[in-house]
Amino acid sequence: MPTATDQPKKAAESKTPAASRRWRRLVPGAILILSVVSAVVVLLVPKESAATAPVQRVKVVNVFPHDRGSFCQGLVVHNDAILEGTGHYNQSRLRLVDLESGKPSIDLQLPAEIFGEGVTVWKNRILQLTWKNGYMIQYDADTFERTGTVSLNAIDRTLYEGWGITHDGTDLIISDGSSTLRFVDPESFQLKRQVRVRDGIRALTRLNELEYVNGEILANVWYRDSIARINPKTGRVAGWLDLAPLRPAEIRNDKEAALNGIAWNAKQKRLFVTGKNWPVLYEISF
Repeated sequence: MPTATDQPKKAAESKTPAASRRWRRLVPGAILILSVVSAVVVLLVPKESAATAPVQRVKVVNVFPHDRGSFCQGLVVHNDAILEGTGHYNQSRLRLVDLESGKPSIDLQLPAEIFGEGVTVWKNRILQLTWKNGYMIQYDADTFERTGTVSLNAIDRTLYEGWGITHDGTDLIISDGSSTLRFVDPESFQLKRQVRVRDGIRALTRLNELEYVNGEILANVWYRDSIARINPKTGRVAGWLDLAPLRPAEIRNDKEAALNGIAWNAKQKRLFVTGKNWPVLYEISF
């Protein structure tokens, strides 16, 4: 005969099969609900989030000479001329070049141990990045006299290399060959924010020379014959400018002669592009 303590146990045992049956009846419904929710989520995700940005051709407006010996790393309009920073150890320079002739009126040789990178002009200062030297060089914009340096690590402890630089009228924008763009105060050199650049769902790395044009960041991407149009707030690539047809025949098979160099004349609304050791500089529109 069962004892009193056995009664609850038996009662629980008798209820277990019924509870199990109820659970089994609920499972298909739960799976159906989850499937519907998943489908709704997929439908709500914008299609463009997974798609890469559209590509468009550009129109060549003018062609100007460019020094074949200039391994272009940075390009900007300064005093109605072209300010160019070039790279390679023992070959890096800062040059102010006449657009029509391609001849420099100022041509500064950097120390042999410096590998020059991108350049921009902020008020009365020229700023030139270095690749692995760990600092940015400052010059007087009128005299081209070197006035100091800024440590890249002081801007951001994770910033080790300088690639491209531009500004939006408020902040400097710096690339380091990754998918990250850093926005930096041009007076204090404090990091204000950063964005990760994506083309669709894919991170866009190898961001190189930069230029801020009409609310967008135009960026060269190392080894690509196209320019990315980047939303500075979101980092999303809005479109691509296809410059492959503009690659000169002389350097068509030279991989290292990459498209690199974007300069915007905001007053005249003129856009210029060139590349490393390219014999020409193009004025384009899109």
